[in-house]
Parts: sequence; C-alpha cells; structure tokens
Amino acid sequence: MPKAVQTMISSKLAQKLQEQVGHELGAHQQYLAIGTYFAQQNLDKWAALFYQQAAEEKEHAMKIVRFLTDVGEVVHFPAIPAASTGFKSAADAVAQALKWERTVTEQFQTMAKIALAESDYVGFQFLQWFLEEQVEEVSSMEKYLALVESGINLFQAEALLEIED
Repeated sequence: MPKAVQTMISSKLAQKLQEQVGHELGAHQQYLAIGTYFAQQNLDKWAALFYQQAAEEKEHAMKIVRFLTDVGEVVHFPAIPAASTGFKSAADAVAQALKWERTVTEQFQTMAKIALAESDYVGFQFLQWFLEEQVEEVSSMEKYLALVESGINLFQAEALLEIED
C-alpha cells in the first residue's frame, strides 16, 4: 500500500480529476466505436479521424494520471460505461461526439472553478492546457458535423478531413 504523502492539490480537485480519468477513457472507447461505425461504412478516412481522436483521449487520461502521481495522489481508475453503438447515421455519430466534447468542456470548467475556489493554483495551471484543448475539440467537431449535415457525399468529404499521421 502506498505511503500517505502530503499532496500538492486540493482534495476536491483531486477527486474530480480521478473522475475525469474515467471520462477520458470513456471518450477513448466512444471514439473507437464511432471510428468502427465509419470503418464498417468503408469510410476509411472518417474512421481514421475518430481512431485518432480515441488515441488523443487516451493521452488525455494519461496526462491526468501522470499529474495526479506527480502531485502525490494515489490514482484510482473508475469503471467505464460501455460505448454507445448503433448510430442511425454519420450525422448521429458526429453529433454524439460533439455532445461529448461539450460535456467534457463543462467538466474542465467546473474543475477550474473548484481549483480557483480552493486557491489551488497548481491544479488551475494544469487545467489550462485542457481548457485550451477543448476549444479546439469543440470547434473541430462542429465543423465535422456541419460537413456531414451539408449533404456532401461522405466519400468525397474524406478529402476535406484533417488527419495527422
């Protein structure tokens, strides 16, 4: 059993970050499901886009785990709910991704408020990266949703996707 140490962040923020690890891993799983939906439609670039998103969510979870470890917290991994499947359409899949990103944005904003209320400036500084990242994530998902809802052929739309190698 790990020895007790003085941690560098507030206990309220530590608890929320523990929960966020589960949310990020849940997002990882959800993006895998969305990527698989597109792969099953033979939309390989759309699939690659969401598989890439899945990898990013896993990296986010690891970033939080490393931070919690660095500040002296014992990390607990919450249960992850099953990913949603059975999307009605590409628009439905991307709309769910956008909804998820908006929820995650709210979660990080709540944690930032907690950090400030607790005078936890170490935690607040850590959260800045995630808040900035969420601006990009929501913006990207809004663009992808607009693209799938535009009526353009999804195979042709693949040429418009920005996918990192």
